[in-house]
This record gives sequence, C-alpha cells and structure tokens, in this order.
Amino acid sequence: MPARTMTQLFKQLGLPSDEASIQLFLSQHDGVCLECGLVQAPIWNESQRLFLQEAVAQDSEWSMPAEALMAALSRPA
Repeated sequence: MPARTMTQLFKQLGLPSDEASIQLFLSQHDGVCLECGLVQAPIWNESQRLFLQEAVAQDSEWSMPAEALMAALSRPA
C-alpha cells in the first residue's frame, strides 16, 4: 500500500483537507505540540485523539503523516 499523505490524514480526522485549509490549520495551531505530544494536544476531539494514538502506537500506515503533523505543530509560533 502506498504511503499515506497529510491530505489523507486530514480527511481521516474529519478536517478540511485542501492545501489552503491544511496550511490554515497549521498556522492556527503553531506551537501547540511544543509542550506535549501530538495525541495530548488540546485541539483534538476524542475520536481524533484515539485515531492518532493508534496510528502512532501501532506504527501503522498513518504513522508517517502523523509524525509530520507533530513536527509541523511543534514549530514555535
């Protein structure tokens, strides 16, 4: 199976997944993961949190885009 993309991850999380929406989300949440991990960030609902937790814990096909999302949200605001 081909690697998952950030666009697919946003779709899976139920978030707008076009490039402009992804960039807006990232800019609105700059630095949210500086003090916590991706799963602990206060921006997720429970279903999103559980999905991300499984993606990272199971090193699934979603782990690479989840790690990229963590890196993007770990930049200082």
